[in-house]
Amino acid sequence: MTRLAPQVIVVDPVACDGHGVCAELLPEMISLDPWGYPIISGDPVPPGLLREAERAVASCPRLALHLLPAPEVPPVKPARRQVAMPPPRTRSRS
Repeated sequence: MTRLAPQVIVVDPVACDGHGVCAELLPEMISLDPWGYPIISGDPVPPGLLREAERAVASCPRLALHLLPAPEVPPVKPARRQVAMPPPRTRSRS
């Protein structure tokens, strides 16, 4: 059994007309905004939902939904905390 690379669902906002078919077919990962446009979770598609994700992509009437390989993101190192230093004091001459 071969293991597939993780995939994510991506929507082309220019092509999308807000039909909502994708959210009906894959409500676990896609919700709709008040105007009917999809809000994608951005998480990789779980293996158990891959078939439903493929069906949602294929059923989009505007072909605005895509299934793409998930980007490999390297682990992020915690940033060093930078402390703002106060300006140097100047002596007033009186």
